Amino acid sequence: MSTLPLSPASAAVTDARARALAARGRFLASMGVLAIVLFIVTIVATALGPVSIAPLRVWNIIAAELGLPIGSVDSQRDVAVVMQLRLPRILLAAICGAALAVAGAALQAVFRNPLAEPGVTGVSSGASLGAVAVLYWNLDAWHPLVLPLGAFFAAAATVAVVYGIAAGTNRSSVATLVLVGLAINAFLSGIVSAFVANARNEQEIRSIIFWLQGGLEARTWEHVRLALAPVLVGVAGLIAVGRDLNLLLLGDDLATSAGVAVRPVRWLILGLCALVTGAAVAVTGVISFVGLVIPHALRLVIGTDSRVLLPASALAGASFLVICDTIARMAFQPVTLQVGVVTSLIGGPLFLALVIRTRKEFAL
Repeated sequence: MSTLPLSPASAAVTDARARALAARGRFLASMGVLAIVLFIVTIVATALGPVSIAPLRVWNIIAAELGLPIGSVDSQRDVAVVMQLRLPRILLAAICGAALAVAGAALQAVFRNPLAEPGVTGVSSGASLGAVAVLYWNLDAWHPLVLPLGAFFAAAATVAVVYGIAAGTNRSSVATLVLVGLAINAFLSGIVSAFVANARNEQEIRSIIFWLQGGLEARTWEHVRLALAPVLVGVAGLIAVGRDLNLLLLGDDLATSAGVAVRPVRWLILGLCALVTGAAVAVTGVISFVGLVIPHALRLVIGTDSRVLLPASALAGASFLVICDTIARMAFQPVTLQVGVVTSLIGGPLFLALVIRTRKEFAL
């Protein structure tokens, strides 16, 4: 018995469904691979250190702490090394790497420029000023969390000033925001330099520079808890507006015709980017290139769809910063580098290679 041919409309619907299923399959496969990579990187990074612990034993310790029926762990030394020394630092690296990468991907879509990065709205410079002020006046002697809290609130205040000035101009646009952000960045960098120049002793200078270079030394579960909530809220919010980001890439007119309230959505996205970047910078210091390199590299592999790019950036950014931190801890033992130095050493050449490869996309 012969079958009737599909009408053009039915064929188009069938083809659209097939493409949607294929896209969903690629999305799930990409997320699965990146999640597995992050899991392996986390376990291996936790296993490496002056006291070597087998990766399987690391997993048994973590599983036992989570209450999973894996079996007992008899070495309290290994438990202390994993749960109190290494795992908080590694989880914080994953959280902040995800935050910076997602913020970078979102800002590149908002500005329609692959060179945009999380510090463009003044977040990093504001956090730097807050942290340097805390160190200069020795306020962190009261409590270790005074430093990240000071950095976070200074970052939030800076972003509020940048947004307020940009919104109050006659030309409240993305270009205006960038220009205001650059001006505020330059101004705050000058204040930070003044603090450094007037430091009272060498130890104070070293503490300030150490924070400005970005690091994860001596991070605890308190730092993880401080960063986790704002990063989760901000990243989830940015992923939720992935469709709007796709439309903003097409231009304001097309986005408006598609039903996007361009100005409120743009400010919402910028606010969420400031939230996650401020939370990350507050606990790690200034870490460069994560928000530049990761989204751009993923865009070459999985495309520009923000609904896929943002969650992929979260997983890849987390893995990248964990790997960089492991290199910082292990490459020159017993001397340790700061993770911000490693991201610059890796991210700078890598980003240059990406720019050269895709130079036709840049109007430089």
